[in-house]
Amino acid sequence: MYIHLGGEKIIRAAELVAIFDISIEQSSKLSKQFVAGARKRKDVETIGEEDPKSIVVTKQKIYYSPISSSTLKKRAHHFAANG
Repeated sequence: MYIHLGGEKIIRAAELVAIFDISIEQSSKLSKQFVAGARKRKDVETIGEEDPKSIVVTKQKIYYSPISSSTLKKRAHHFAANG
């Protein structure tokens, strides 16, 4: 199954590790360090032109998505329940 992250980006549900609200980047030093390390490796992608609302962590990359974390979690849960 696949999950639409916004724009033209779709990932395989099996690749999904975690979905976070964008606010975690401000409130957690550990998440800031995690994203900074991914940026150094060029493993971060911003989807679309809108302000990001969520951070999606996959096995290969981190995506900044314009779709809210609650909507993405519902999509992921739907596929997990039906997959």
